[in-house]
This record gives sequence, C-alpha cells and structure tokens, in this order.
Amino acid sequence: MKQLHKKDLFGWSEFNQERNLDFHSVLWVREQGNVLIDPLPLSDHDLKHLQALGGASIIVITNSDHSRDAANIAAQTGAKIFGPAGEQDNFPVSCEHWISDNEEIVPGLIAYQLEGSKTPGELALILENTTLITGDLIRAHIAGELCLLPDAKLADRDLALQSVARLANLSAIETVLTGDGWPVFKGGSKALKSMLEA
Repeated sequence: MKQLHKKDLFGWSEFNQERNLDFHSVLWVREQGNVLIDPLPLSDHDLKHLQALGGASIIVITNSDHSRDAANIAAQTGAKIFGPAGEQDNFPVSCEHWISDNEEIVPGLIAYQLEGSKTPGELALILENTTLITGDLIRAHIAGELCLLPDAKLADRDLALQSVARLANLSAIETVLTGDGWPVFKGGSKALKSMLEA
C-alpha cells in the first residue's frame, strides 16, 4: 500500500482498462481499529502490510458498485461491513450496519448521503474535516480536475449537483481522494467549486 498525504492514511489501486483510469481504496490506521474504504482485492504484499498495520475492524462501502472485495477481506480480517442505508434493501453484500446521512461512523469520520448518482444514497466521507473520500459520483479523469459521473449514468443530474454543492460548502476540505481517477491533494474545496462552475 502507498502512503497518502497523512501518516495514518494508505491507499492501493487497480488500473481499469475499460475506463482508462485507476480505481482506489483507502486505509485509515487508528488505535481504536483500522477502517478500510471500498477495498479492492489485496495483493499478498498489501495483505501483509495491512496485517502489520493492525488489520481492519470496519469496512465502509460507499455504494453497491464499490463492494469490490469487501466480503473476502472481511472474512480474512474479521472486519464488520458498513453500507449505505439508501441501498439496504438490495445491497449485494451482507452488512452489520447501515450508514445514514450526517452519521459519525467512528470519531472523525462523517458520512454524507449523495442524491442523484447511479445508486441511491451513495456515500461520501469526510475524514477529520479536511479529507473528502468519494465513491462514484465525484471523480477525476484529468489530473487536478474533478468531474461528475457521466450524465448517462446519473439518476438525477440536478440532485447530484446539489449534493456536490453541499460538499463544496465545507471550506475546510483540502484533499479529495476519489474512488475512481486521480486524487486532488491540495485545494479540494476550490476544486469542487470549480467543477460546479464548469
């Protein structure tokens, strides 16, 4: 796993040839139990690294299309899986907890429910006020420039833009770690506002 912009954050990626971009997963290392977000399959190297960092206690899935390898990793680590409340009736993975809007999942990690994306109630996560972790709706196909999921995949573009505006108003966001595409490590709030203006 790669060190991200903070000492307690790590990530690993997988290149998707069909979309010509990287998919990403995040590990937040914390004394009270590590949190994995949208975990892709782990290589042997990354699994050993995860174990060395204390394993995982919670896996957060932002939307059903990002369930990825969560069930397998949960079986390996004993982690509990948390999913979006908006998809509770049809989620592809068994979850121990369903996350609602504005819920503090663990201290320092707040969930925001997004509307208008391709799945109902997709989650975005705010970590310690300054780092936004996204699933599908907010992405970056070009380095340094955020964009929305393509219109053809949106359930409601206006609602999607309202959801992004809500996040853009959180002026403390410095970093955006996208589930798909490039991360934005500096000026995250500004990048969100620029996306809305475009």
